[in-house]
Amino acid sequence: MKVKKAYKFRIYPNKKQMVFINKTMGCSRLVYNYFVGKQKEKGAYWYIVNEMVQNGQLTKNNWKGEFFNKRKSI
Repeated sequence: MKVKKAYKFRIYPNKKQMVFINKTMGCSRLVYNYFVGKQKEKGAYWYIVNEMVQNGQLTKNNWKGEFFNKRKSI
């Protein structure tokens, strides 16, 4: 039988470290939310283009495809 163990750690950063942690989390949150918004925008365009295809205004819907990839340029 395999036993799993867990450890809990509590850190006590000083004020300079706390500022750095908060800035890092803020930047990460900003980038994440930016790209989630871009993906939702892309999804909204897909529905608009899909409706245009159904109405006969366009022949094909090419909007839905890959998600954003870090190796591709924006």
